[in-house]
Amino acid sequence: MAHDIVIRSGRLVDGTGKPSTEGDVAISDGRITDVGSVDGIAKREIDARGMTVTPGFIDVHTHFDAQIGWDPLLTPVSWHGVTTAMMGNCGVTFAPCRPHDRDTLAGMMETVEDIPKEAILGGLPWDWEDYGGYLDAIERLNPAINLAGLVGHSAVRYYVMGDRAVEGQPTPEERKQMADVVAQSIDDGAIGFSTNRFAPHKGPDGKSIPGTFAEPEELHEIGRVVAERDALLQAVGIRPKGMRKLAAETKARALFSFGVFGPTPLAGRWFSHLLDRANPEGNDVTMCTHVRGSGFVLGMQSQILPVKGTRWTALRAADFEGRMKMMRDPEACAALTAEARTQRRFSFLVRRVYYMGEGAQPEYAMHRRDNLAKMSGQANEHWSETFFRLARETNGKALFTLRLFSSNMPALANLIQNPKVLPGLGDAGAHVSQIMDAGWPSFMLSHWVRETGTFSIEEAIRRMTSESARVMGLADRGVLAAGMRADVNVFDADQVAECHPEMVHDFPGGAPRFIQRAVGYKATLVNGEVSLIDGEHTGVRAGQVLRHANARRKPQVQAATS
Repeated sequence: MAHDIVIRSGRLVDGTGKPSTEGDVAISDGRITDVGSVDGIAKREIDARGMTVTPGFIDVHTHFDAQIGWDPLLTPVSWHGVTTAMMGNCGVTFAPCRPHDRDTLAGMMETVEDIPKEAILGGLPWDWEDYGGYLDAIERLNPAINLAGLVGHSAVRYYVMGDRAVEGQPTPEERKQMADVVAQSIDDGAIGFSTNRFAPHKGPDGKSIPGTFAEPEELHEIGRVVAERDALLQAVGIRPKGMRKLAAETKARALFSFGVFGPTPLAGRWFSHLLDRANPEGNDVTMCTHVRGSGFVLGMQSQILPVKGTRWTALRAADFEGRMKMMRDPEACAALTAEARTQRRFSFLVRRVYYMGEGAQPEYAMHRRDNLAKMSGQANEHWSETFFRLARETNGKALFTLRLFSSNMPALANLIQNPKVLPGLGDAGAHVSQIMDAGWPSFMLSHWVRETGTFSIEEAIRRMTSESARVMGLADRGVLAAGMRADVNVFDADQVAECHPEMVHDFPGGAPRFIQRAVGYKATLVNGEVSLIDGEHTGVRAGQVLRHANARRKPQVQAATS
């Protein structure tokens, strides 16, 4: 028998959680046709000896809604084995949208997710009004990975209520109209609905985005049409107790984003307990959380701590060359340190700042006490002096993480072992000049599997593939089995890891963003096509827009090769 591709002699981790086996994977016409000992010839063979072969990874929390317009390769996640991404999280989407509201929705995405509005308006065709039309537009862009979308509460509310959506409450008729719009969006291909209850997510006017303070009746009415269609209800800013109530009222399959916080490992056990309580019989509530401490990336090429003073204001305002000129001027550094010494409140903040180091891979897992404050104390320096010295010694490449979320790794370890937790929350496509967590799959494999043994590779892969697919409602991906779509990774489990973040200026208009490459990946296949080899894109863009299983609106175009 002839095959399109055979992956030979790899360690097969099939995504179900079952023990791994040695064997081959055969692929034809975009699907897996055989797993085990494969006979016959192939147009192409991939030697996987010494490698691990898994389903492609699924990222359930991204904001690629805009980036697809100018980066169809969907970096950085495509460098980290992600073959399917869910966008439209947190209630902010670009559809439904009336033509005169485009600027408003683009402005919301800019202020909530740090995506430049000019890039949003200039990088997308904006030739749609309903959500199905948006998905059609995305299909025509030929993404390199699969994309699935949630319809956002903010867009739906603004579509129905106009300017009253920001602070007003809907009439009963408007609630029904919103539920109808969400139902139509799912019928046209959205895999679910997302909402925001996190007050710091604000629009350009400084007010929390539409839906943040919606009354329960509104969410319940929308949630019921989501459940009727077996779609997903995603939320941010709701605690486990709130998700329990929402899921029980609507009967919807639910996913919410949450981080662990607290000074001791017991905090992780407590939040795990709350998640268990959110899942009484009849509920299906899953949490998505970080796999490592998350927050702002600091350094000369990115952000500088908001210390007050004329010298610090000048440092933040300068470009990279200007900042480095100040770093090499002893008098300028002394003046900066003098200003920093007057602000004692920063002694607390720098206890949450961690140096990424100068090794081949960034340091993300250091103990919470091994912070910038401790480093400077050991060097008998003020923290600002240590910050400046490392900038000089690395020619400005030194980067630090200001851990704002999930800063306690032992607590995080206790939380993520709960079987109802999915790893992720990388926010790829958002906060692009502030945060870089898109490499979470590689950290999951390097730290939680290889270095700590917290997860077996079989369990880690199950959560990153078949369980994520289940939560999203995808029945044909996430498992190495005959008949499944051929999204596949081949990697060296002993080497896979994140590289250091890098600042680039490849957005429309030259706006900056962080990227992060990976090591250890031999090949990534999307829908049976080889998308990456040895960490580099092949030029093939075989991704698809994955619509809800019962969608009436069918794909408009076929996947293409660039």
